[in-house]
Amino acid sequence: MVGTTVEWYDFYLYATAAALVLKPLFFPNISPTAGVLAAFATYAAGFGARPLGAVIAGHLGDRVGRKAVLVGALLLMGVATAAIGLLPTYADVGVPATAALAAMRVLQGLAAGAEWGGAALLAVEHAPPGRRGLFGSFTQLGSPAGMLLASGVFALVRVATGPEGFLAYGWRIPFLSSVVLVAVGLAIRLRLADAAVFGKLRERGELVRLPVVEVLRTQRREVLLTTGLRLSQIALFVLLTTYSLTYLQGRFGKDSQIGLVAVLVSSAVGLVSTPAWAALSDRIGRRPPYLFGAVAGVLALALFFAAAETGSKLAVVLAIVVGVNVVHDSMYGPQAAWFGELFDTRVRYSGASLGYQVGAVLSGGFAPLVAAALVAADHGRPRLVLGYFAVLAALTFAAALAARETHRDSIGEDA
Repeated sequence: MVGTTVEWYDFYLYATAAALVLKPLFFPNISPTAGVLAAFATYAAGFGARPLGAVIAGHLGDRVGRKAVLVGALLLMGVATAAIGLLPTYADVGVPATAALAAMRVLQGLAAGAEWGGAALLAVEHAPPGRRGLFGSFTQLGSPAGMLLASGVFALVRVATGPEGFLAYGWRIPFLSSVVLVAVGLAIRLRLADAAVFGKLRERGELVRLPVVEVLRTQRREVLLTTGLRLSQIALFVLLTTYSLTYLQGRFGKDSQIGLVAVLVSSAVGLVSTPAWAALSDRIGRRPPYLFGAVAGVLALALFFAAAETGSKLAVVLAIVVGVNVVHDSMYGPQAAWFGELFDTRVRYSGASLGYQVGAVLSGGFAPLVAAALVAADHGRPRLVLGYFAVLAALTFAAALAARETHRDSIGEDA
């Protein structure tokens, strides 16, 4: 949980910066709308690199072990994040600054692609029978905890430095502070051990030579289903926690903190709601909470846009909390266990990582960019965004119906 929190802190720093500060610093000579689109395009580039990170990490994780890959992923994420805090801006060097920003975001994406599979599998494979959902949710907790840290640090720095100071130098502080967190994460991860279920395979010499090829050959259906299970889950999250910051600035003013406050509150609540949904899935199965989340997601997103139109800050906070903690977390909480349970141990890292990261890039990476473009095309109205998200929700609902129920299965039978 701690190591994954550090990873997501670094990754979400960029998401928050893309919504709040990157446009004037790295894309100053284009229209406001085009600047927002450009900032979210570099945000999407990080998601685009995640499947490649998943392929590389899946191969190494199923061949060498989960722990080694997790240590490497954390180091790469830390270096890339700290480097963003040292970059010159467009005003300093011009186009090379923008190119360097995109390159660091790609490195962040590679690290994120390598991270989740190993962390989730270590938790799930160490879990006792009947509690894999709960144990897996501690990996999932890294997301709200990382978002809480990233949003909180940004909010504190903005208040401490003021609008001008924040734009001049303050935005760098959250990125540079990641060096300390990475050191803490490494101290913990270096003490981890791979689970016995993987160790037995290695001892018997039964590791797969090309696990990514093997999982696509033998469990292609599960890769497709886990990809589908990600679509509306990750899209709902990034729309409510990243795109919402830009959307709310348009409604409440560019200096408004209401978006950050709402994300902070929902991230804090997520520390309870995520394991609660996961524990429930240990009792009733992975599918029922997921089906609820897929259906309710469209209503939750509509509720957010309606709340933004009222001008009530309280309504906005409540809408984001409902959308993230009641709806999104019903899918996110059981996810680590369900994805891990769907794949054989020999190819579990590769399969779970591929589905997770391909789904992320197909929806989550482009959701803020698509939403910004659709709102601009519809003259500031969110109707097209709701239609776009409804398609993703339908695909996730279909995937949840098609995926087998696994909460009572053994995941050590093939070891």
